Amino acid sequence: MIRDNIQHIRNEIAKACSQSGRNESEITLIAVSKNFPSSSIREAIEAGITDFGENKAREFESKCADIGDSVTWHFIGHLQTNKVKYVVKTADLIHSVDSVKLAAEIQKQAEKAGKVQNVLIEVKTSFEESKHGLAEEENIAGLAEFVKNQPNLALRGLMTIAPFVDDEKIIRESFRSLRLLRENLSSEGYDVPHLSMGMSGDFRIAIDEGATMIRVGTSIFGERVY
Repeated sequence: MIRDNIQHIRNEIAKACSQSGRNESEITLIAVSKNFPSSSIREAIEAGITDFGENKAREFESKCADIGDSVTWHFIGHLQTNKVKYVVKTADLIHSVDSVKLAAEIQKQAEKAGKVQNVLIEVKTSFEESKHGLAEEENIAGLAEFVKNQPNLALRGLMTIAPFVDDEKIIRESFRSLRLLRENLSSEGYDVPHLSMGMSGDFRIAIDEGATMIRVGTSIFGERVY
């Protein structure tokens, strides 16, 4: 099932890229494996997936230890400062940096680990109170400047989660606003090549609006049981 699902997603990515005039090589497919066992991850690896995303720090740490570093690990969930130490050891990219306080702790742990930690700034582009991320462009620029000046942090782009609505115009506006913000930051000298946006239900729109990373879980692994 997982192999078939992955092939379907890749076909949809190809179709979305064709319609948007983009190259498939520009898109990184991140399989979001939270709440699924390592056996599911291994099945996805056998089907060609190289990038995996997790939402919870201790689950992330456990799966990284089990699977190893033959894949690229993305931490995509809300990250508390007291859990940073579990993530920095293995994460190739942390998508959810939303405060100077969190960035400072990641810097501290990355220095201890002797690595430069790649990060994305999480931006709140929706009206939903449950969403995390920075909303004011001034605060986003301030965080970008802080990260830029840390020796063990590397700013790689921006991340957002679109609102869970049926209105495609609202979803598209969410993604478009992130792309425009990236353009503004780039014009100010920040190196922000990546846009992490789009999930199972809306990744086609995200690709059309410039996503370089899409985070797909349910459409690959199936419905989660909590």
